[in-house]
Amino acid sequence: MSTFPSETTCHHPGDTPLHTHTKPRTIVALGIGNLLWADEGFGVRCIEALQRRYEFAEHVTLIDGGTQGLYLIQHVQAADALLIFDAIDYGLEPGTLKQIRDDDVPRFMGAKKMSLHQTGFQEVLSLAQLTEKYPAQVLLIGCQPQELEDYGGSLRPVVKAAMEEAIALGVAQIERWGGQPMPRQTPLSGRDVVTLEELALAAYETQRPDPTLACREGDERFFPSAITTAGN
Repeated sequence: MSTFPSETTCHHPGDTPLHTHTKPRTIVALGIGNLLWADEGFGVRCIEALQRRYEFAEHVTLIDGGTQGLYLIQHVQAADALLIFDAIDYGLEPGTLKQIRDDDVPRFMGAKKMSLHQTGFQEVLSLAQLTEKYPAQVLLIGCQPQELEDYGGSLRPVVKAAMEEAIALGVAQIERWGGQPMPRQTPLSGRDVVTLEELALAAYETQRPDPTLACREGDERFFPSAITTAGN
């Protein structure tokens, strides 16, 4: 395993220590979280942006893990190197990024859970360790959220701004792993995107109704029948 410190506060892409391991044969970049709850969507939005901006070698897989929990076990077990993006409550200033590496990742994710998806994914990592199919290298890039209690809301500005540094850190790590990131030249088709077009960041933000027309239980983008029934 790496002899570098497992936890570092992120400032610049160059601050991330280099690994000396052999290049991994399979690389999985995974975003987890629930984009319907404001900053909880940080990890998914990072993966979405990665796919829209970059192309990678064939042995790199990008996954919108959402809140799938144990359904992600096959992807974790298949990875030689695993990159995770997630909103993590570190108890720091909102928008602060922090990196956790290798065997510290499952322990750290279980220390202070924000939602059920983190419980599920901690179990995924623990199961991968138990089955001795844990990736040789793991990097968690986590962001301290500002707002979680806003159903249908988007990332807060400070967290959205942190995405740029998180993506730069992720791309730099994938490059060190041999994933060959390059600016995207091939247009994405509707079937290729990791996040549905109607839930993509731009559409998600521009289509949100005025607060007077939305409520905690949902809004017209997600429960049109409920809105219609309530109006009758």
